[in-house]
Amino acid sequence: MATFLESAYSLVHQDNAADVPSQNDLKNSLEKGSDEQKIETMKKILSIMLNGDPQTGLLMHIIRFVMPSKSKPLKKLMYFFFEVCPKYDAQGKLRQEWILVCNAIRFDLQAPNEYVRGNTLRFVTKLRDAELVEPLLQPVRQCLTHRHAYVRKNATFAIASIFTHLPELLPDAPDLLVTFLDDENDATCKRNAFAALVSISHEKALEYLSTVFDSIPNHDELVLLAELEFIRKDALTNPSNKARYLRLIFDLLESSVSTVIYEAAHALTTLTSNPVAVKAAAGKFVELAVREPDNNVKLIVLERVDQLRQKNEGVLDDLTMEILRVLSSPDLDVRKKALHIALEMVTSRNVEEVVLLLKKELVKTVDEQYEKNTEYRSLLISAIHQSAIKFPEVAASVVGSLMDFISDVSSNASAVDVISFVKEVVERFPDLRASIVQRLVTTLGEVRAGKVYRGVLWIIGEFSLEAKDIRDAWRGIRASLGEIPILSSEQRLLDEASEGKEPAEQVNGHAKPAAPSGSRKVLADGTYATESALTSSAAAKAKLEAVKNSQKPPLRQLILDGDYYLAAVLSSTLTKLVMRISEISQDTAQTNRLRAEAMLIMISIIRVGQSQFVKTLIDEDSVDRIMSCVRSLSEFAQKKELEAVYLEDTRKSFRIMVQAEEKKRAAKEASEKAKSAINVDDSFSIRQLKKKDAEGLDEVAEDLERATGGDTATEDLTSKLSRVQQLTGFSDPVYAEAYIKVHQFDIVLDVLLVNQTTETLQNLTVEFATLGDLKVVERPPTQNVGPHDFINLQATIKVSSTDTGVIFGNIIYEGEKGVDSNVVILNDVHIDIMDYIKPAYCTETQFRTMWTEFEWENKVNINSKAKTLRDFLKQLMASTNMSCLTPEASMKGDCQFLSANLYARSVFGEDALANLSIEQEGSNGPITGFVRIRSRSQGLALSLGSLKGLNK
Repeated sequence: MATFLESAYSLVHQDNAADVPSQNDLKNSLEKGSDEQKIETMKKILSIMLNGDPQTGLLMHIIRFVMPSKSKPLKKLMYFFFEVCPKYDAQGKLRQEWILVCNAIRFDLQAPNEYVRGNTLRFVTKLRDAELVEPLLQPVRQCLTHRHAYVRKNATFAIASIFTHLPELLPDAPDLLVTFLDDENDATCKRNAFAALVSISHEKALEYLSTVFDSIPNHDELVLLAELEFIRKDALTNPSNKARYLRLIFDLLESSVSTVIYEAAHALTTLTSNPVAVKAAAGKFVELAVREPDNNVKLIVLERVDQLRQKNEGVLDDLTMEILRVLSSPDLDVRKKALHIALEMVTSRNVEEVVLLLKKELVKTVDEQYEKNTEYRSLLISAIHQSAIKFPEVAASVVGSLMDFISDVSSNASAVDVISFVKEVVERFPDLRASIVQRLVTTLGEVRAGKVYRGVLWIIGEFSLEAKDIRDAWRGIRASLGEIPILSSEQRLLDEASEGKEPAEQVNGHAKPAAPSGSRKVLADGTYATESALTSSAAAKAKLEAVKNSQKPPLRQLILDGDYYLAAVLSSTLTKLVMRISEISQDTAQTNRLRAEAMLIMISIIRVGQSQFVKTLIDEDSVDRIMSCVRSLSEFAQKKELEAVYLEDTRKSFRIMVQAEEKKRAAKEASEKAKSAINVDDSFSIRQLKKKDAEGLDEVAEDLERATGGDTATEDLTSKLSRVQQLTGFSDPVYAEAYIKVHQFDIVLDVLLVNQTTETLQNLTVEFATLGDLKVVERPPTQNVGPHDFINLQATIKVSSTDTGVIFGNIIYEGEKGVDSNVVILNDVHIDIMDYIKPAYCTETQFRTMWTEFEWENKVNINSKAKTLRDFLKQLMASTNMSCLTPEASMKGDCQFLSANLYARSVFGEDALANLSIEQEGSNGPITGFVRIRSRSQGLALSLGSLKGLNK
């Protein structure tokens, strides 16, 4: 298996295994077909071979009928065939046909055409057999001096490959490459030769680099990149060379080539952690992020800056404004990354400059139209919010600018973010309360979003502390509410519309045909008109709709549209204003007048909510809430505790919420600092006293190892064993089990097969098939397994979405005589979607927006024996990999009910939302309720709802 995979460099998907032609058909096509037909035949052969059938019987036909061809595409396919074709017979000896192949390779290495030579040299780099390579040494050496660069650049890698695997055949390879480098002028050839030299002899490469060290800044881009990679690695093994390497790299930072600047900056941060060097490298990264047009490049270099910021806290703070220059990019992801980095680097010295720039960007979102303008505005508002909370000295300068967006009709999300910020500012900064409340009162007639209006009314009710503020607030609310009682005024409008002349009296300037005879009606001018019952009903509905759609003040319009939560908040605000003015004013008559007017408004809302003038009838909860405010207004003079509830307790609750958020932010900052903190008893290393190989791996090599799944240090034996699944029974002729390794977007099945019989199993094949969004991209090859022997096979399966998937299949093999085929059915393997779902966090506004947009919902009934409601919530979070968005303060205390919002995100970018509503009967009773799961796709919602941990 390992040998086969070593020589397979491509994976070709075979659409239908049933359409595979026979070997005789393939031989006839190779023997009698034209070059074009032979090319198609070779593609079919390669597809069959790479899917497990070695096709050894075709080697002689390819030597006879394909090798003599002059067609270059056909020659390329022929060498692909030679790569994967078995080279040894059953006894382990080189097959005789390969002598002919070797002779043909020798001729191709001496061919006059440079493409044929270069392609053949690339094939030579994949040969590992001394018997095949030895006759080719002289032609390969000659190719180093060929007139064409394509041949020479491939010859360098062929020389290095031969020396790496068969050093005894070409012991002078390093000297050959050094001589080649001295004489070569082509940049690509020099780069390949230097990379080849580095791979086979580090010492020779270092000697060569020392001879050309002074001229390195003048080298071509490709050569420079190879030399920088070598410098980075050599500095780890030879620290004494670091000083002159650093001088060179500082010179390369001034290059005009972006790739050289990037590699030089990265090498600089690898070689030293000196603040000057780190700042210089970060400055170049930021320069690239501003200059380069490609968004992927911007994200990569910004990620480098972020890594440097984390490792060197406080060193890069002077670059904050430079990083914000990246906001000129039109891509939202780039802007988001730049804002995140800049906000982490804001200090008291630069916060005013940062906030000023963010305010300018915010103004631009109004004057100019960007792509995803609304999302960008929300990002800027959130950034300003964080800066103002972190540095109170700028709060006064930003709150006014942000309040301009409270009446933003185009983006309700931005307005909601602003009002949340204003609520926090008005609580934390008492000096700003009067000006903020005054500004909010003036905007009451401009706000159009119900959620924003609720926030504005709450602030006005809580922080209107002077008699003048209360009177101004009352006038503003009355102006936004319109005429009261609401029902009477709406009815009068309807009556006025009914008494007027029929709008449909004429059609297109012509008299309308007489209506069918019916009831007689006296019109406004004293004439008679007839109307049928049908016409009368339709006209009445039209008039009612006209009254509903007429222009109204914003607060009145929101209430008539069915926002009764806003009506309840309005009632609470009016109650607070009346109670507060009764405390600070001695004018009893004015207090009573305001109290009566507030009661009239509340009752008017209930009356109109039960009428035909609203889009939806008022709910019982809102009626109860409004009526409690009415009762409180009538009784608060006798019951002083009502004033305490309205005027003190609500403010206290909000203060607790603000403090909880502040603690959460402080805890997050503390945890971030703890990650990079160094304890006093931590060991430290002295570079001069360490062994040469103790410097650790190169950073790039570590990243590459992690990306290819080579980092197995964190994976212990227990976690491996938990992923092993038994595929067949212990009594089956072939025992099979699979170790399932999940990468980000694919699954690797490492299958162990054990022959439990005393016979050799021939042509043993493991076939896998899938259900769901899974696709088998690499099938295990056919094998022969001896008695009581075992083999390991691998199959790769691509995952394209977070959905429940099933892998099933069978094992097919033949006995020693090869007559009967036997089949062993495998157990199904169910893919755990939890490997693709990760906990995530979002704001309440984002959660509600997604909850409204997502169309797929899965409602799962809960019946659990968990001890407490909180235990079940923890169990649910563990089984679904979801994070709880509901604040901890909102779930404190003992109660028989619990409601919480949960959120997760898959590696494919799919969002999963959940709302948990449960209750417990008694102290030890069962937990019942339901969890509603919503997502954009049906598969994710159903998969999460089918998890076994929901009802344990």
